[in-house]
Amino acid sequence: MAAFVVRNPPQDLPAVNFVNGDGKEQSLGDWKGKVVLLNIWATWCVPCRAEMPALDKLEADLGGKDFAVVAINIDRGGGDKPKKFLADTGATHVQLYTDPSGKMFSVVKAVGMPTTLLLDRDGREIGRLVGPAKWDSPEALALIKAAIAAPPSA
Repeated sequence: MAAFVVRNPPQDLPAVNFVNGDGKEQSLGDWKGKVVLLNIWATWCVPCRAEMPALDKLEADLGGKDFAVVAINIDRGGGDKPKKFLADTGATHVQLYTDPSGKMFSVVKAVGMPTTLLLDRDGREIGRLVGPAKWDSPEALALIKAAIAAPPSA
């Protein structure tokens, strides 16, 4: 977690839509009230493959009314390859979200793959980490639990 860059104050993100595994359009506003770990990934990204099991475990352990992992695939060409990627990595708790518009990477100003943003309950970026991380490590869990415990903004 040493590479985690804190945004102080938290920063608003531009609106962007993406699609869930059922083909329904969604936005980050759908998670308002929850702390979100927003992960941008692709099937061709080798570090993304290594990181996905930790993201899946994190969602299994902490996902619920206060927290969610929202992992958005940025591949072109539909959901078949990303669906297979999740199955191949054993991810059963992380839901499939895709960005058919191809805008997510630039909207969040990602500079590498994977890029992961921690969002507060108002959808503002608390911080980010570029590159893979052990999101189920004690350090990551402490960071996320602190975000969940933080008082809501006024």
